[in-house]
Amino acid sequence: MNWLMKSEPDAFSIDDLKACAKGTEPWDGIRNYQARNFMRDGMEVGDRVFFYHSNCKVPGIVGIMKVASTAYPDPTQFDKKSKYYDPASKPEEPRWLLVDVKYVRHTKRVISLTEIKEHAEHLGNFPLVRKGNRLSIMPVTDEQWDYLIGLE
Repeated sequence: MNWLMKSEPDAFSIDDLKACAKGTEPWDGIRNYQARNFMRDGMEVGDRVFFYHSNCKVPGIVGIMKVASTAYPDPTQFDKKSKYYDPASKPEEPRWLLVDVKYVRHTKRVISLTEIKEHAEHLGNFPLVRKGNRLSIMPVTDEQWDYLIGLE
């Protein structure tokens, strides 16, 4: 399976991931049940992932990473000092999960959201270009992956 995961570059960018020890980092702070379920039920170690910069001047695909772990409890949900703290989540019944991701490479250029939308008819039912879709994690079919990589 393939995925697209969004991050605001001022919070965590593709360059930040590349700079991490071993290029690997926990993808924490997910607080949407559908996105959590994708990590829990769909992601497998080795899955390919587009790194997407959102909420910036030119949102788009900026890199490729891979899933480096199975899903496990996000420790930020238990940390009262974290902006991701969830008082309703308990260690014996964690509500939120994360996976580790590993840097693979930067894309040759930013594949912008504007450009992706221009190719929407070739991407089938791609969640990123659907109106109202604000998910931070979404599946990408092999055909969509190949088409998007071809835009590099």
